[in-house]
Amino acid sequence: MRATVGEVSDALEKVFGRYRANPQAVSGVYGAVVEEQEDWKALKADIEAFIAEEGRRPRIMIAKLGQDGHDRGAKVVASAFADLGFDIDIGPLFQTPEEAARHAVENDVHAVGCSSLAAGHKTLVPAIINELKRLGGDDIITFVGGVIPAQDYDALYAAGAKGIFGPGTPIQKAAREVLAQIRAARPAA
Repeated sequence: MRATVGEVSDALEKVFGRYRANPQAVSGVYGAVVEEQEDWKALKADIEAFIAEEGRRPRIMIAKLGQDGHDRGAKVVASAFADLGFDIDIGPLFQTPEEAARHAVENDVHAVGCSSLAAGHKTLVPAIINELKRLGGDDIITFVGGVIPAQDYDALYAAGAKGIFGPGTPIQKAAREVLAQIRAARPAA
């Protein structure tokens, strides 16, 4: 008897199901190191003010789109944002832009952070922005983190990205900019 790898994989999936990782942010680690820094305290106070204004925490989904499985940096950012007071959703690895946009709209996030280390950002980021619009998520901002060549920034901004954060960007700087963009995107009361 002969079988291809795909046929064997299909047979195993029918019996055992497909593995689904459940990525989660770890809280308390990043914040414990920086909690006495004045800029951290000021940013936490600003997030508390947002919560008082909006009646809920700023909510962000971290998305790993396409075939990019490098998620350590995304998890560090998610954990730090959670320590600041953001409500964080971490999407599963290898989502399509359509899946991630649907997840974002269904979970009523304020922003989607697309993490890219595998050069898919030029097609995947515009695709998720377009899908968010198609699904009625026009007010959901998109920002990009990871290894993004400087020559790609203009195209990503033109596609609708509201922020690009490369390696070495201080967490507080990124969080402050994301919070400002979330506020700017909120409908006027």
